[in-house]
Amino acid sequence: MSALPRDPSAKNAPERDAMPDDQLMLAYAHGDAAAFDVLYARHEGGLFRFVKRLLGARLVAQADEVFQDTWVRIISARESFSPQGATWRTWAFTIAHNLAMDRLRVSGREVALDAHADDDSDALPALDRGVHGAVDAAAHPSAEELAFWRAAGRRLLTCLDELPAEQRAAFLLHHEDGLTVEALATSLEIGFETVKSRLRYGLQKLRGCMERYLSVLEQRA
Repeated sequence: MSALPRDPSAKNAPERDAMPDDQLMLAYAHGDAAAFDVLYARHEGGLFRFVKRLLGARLVAQADEVFQDTWVRIISARESFSPQGATWRTWAFTIAHNLAMDRLRVSGREVALDAHADDDSDALPALDRGVHGAVDAAAHPSAEELAFWRAAGRRLLTCLDELPAEQRAAFLLHHEDGLTVEALATSLEIGFETVKSRLRYGLQKLRGCMERYLSVLEQRA
């Protein structure tokens, strides 16, 4: 984003660093370019990872373009942004989601899903309790443990790429960005049961794909 204007003054940097995302966006809308710099630095990594994982390996070459388009949309919408309702992060990730899904539709990779399948709230466990959280269990993991979790991480990315795009998007927004099922339904403008179905089907497939690693976690529990 090198073409963006920069505020040469750093005297308010500590105050900006402590500001919530919504306030930073409002400050940017009122002409504080440095507030945007803080927002960008705060969310650059997470937003790019989300776009890259949502597009999958086949469209990974387009991740940079979708990522940049997302920020262009954010910039263009700065004057109309309202902190009411969804948080700035949810708003921004929804923009990224919509742009990425447009690319997936054009590529022909989008798969139609059954929005009315039987559902069970117990079928929505956080898969990342194992893969993403287990590394924190040991302050000084052994080389063998580190190798195991690196392999598990690579496998999870492969499994995510094998999911239909809409299931992958629901999983990423729910488990990585922390959106509730209700927030997902609102942000994506789809039914609550549709979101739950996508999460359920996606988790079932991921659990099957990650069975080897999850069985190790269950033995350690």
